[in-house]
Amino acid sequence: MTIWTEIAPTPFRVECVDAGGVPTRTLRAGDPTAQAVVFLHGTSGHLEAFARNITAHAAYDLHAVDMLGHGYTGKPDKPYEIADYVAHLLDYLDTVGVDSAHIVGESLGGWVGARAAIEHPERVRSLQLLCSGGTVANPEVMNRIRTSTKNAVTSDDIDLTRKRMRLLMADDSDATEELVEVRHAIYHTPEFVAGVDNLLSLQEMERRQRNLLRPEHLARITQPTLVVWGRQNPFGETPEATAIHQAVACSQLEILDDCGHWPQHEQAERFNALSLDFIGKAAA
Repeated sequence: MTIWTEIAPTPFRVECVDAGGVPTRTLRAGDPTAQAVVFLHGTSGHLEAFARNITAHAAYDLHAVDMLGHGYTGKPDKPYEIADYVAHLLDYLDTVGVDSAHIVGESLGGWVGARAAIEHPERVRSLQLLCSGGTVANPEVMNRIRTSTKNAVTSDDIDLTRKRMRLLMADDSDATEELVEVRHAIYHTPEFVAGVDNLLSLQEMERRQRNLLRPEHLARITQPTLVVWGRQNPFGETPEATAIHQAVACSQLEILDDCGHWPQHEQAERFNALSLDFIGKAAA
């Protein structure tokens, strides 16, 4: 089974659209007349992170997006802050004609989705926070993200990319060789190498602190919110998930066993069932 055969039961297309002047890679699938669902990946990630979720969500107007500076999307030369990612997301929605969407955000994607829900509530129908970043500033975790990514990008040794991918997973086998090869290819495009410090800028303490989602910010989220966490998440322990759940009044919390930082991938069957039930209720 490969990424593309996992998606193959569902008609899809991968294209590049102009989102506010930024060439943006997107995978489109599903029913364009239905409500939109947008998948947002994590730091240094790309849309393939959601390969195991495309077919399950094909009843919706589905968008998996390479975020600003990531994957094969354009990479403006400046350090990216959450407002930049949110602006790019809104530009993308405007470009493809989506007024509002159900946002499914993993890690950095959850951070961006939450800020969009707070600042632009009319654009977000519901919110899923999968091992979401942005609520704490842990120097050890920040250094782990920065160092593992820089090591993989600045060396041609594919084993460093493999280690970076395995860091995400509770079970090394979920970091498939195909995912490793896809990420290694992305990491070694000249544009990615040149811009890697820009997408790692939120791992710098001062910049991270001014972008954090604090409890008073999370309390402003009024959309239905699903918080999904892996019990073996290497970038944030379960008390972070509990704190998010407690801060967001309209939230549901699910902790998944045998799961690291990619619940949508590592526990795809369980996650897809949770997600579809949640979106179905929010869409009603």
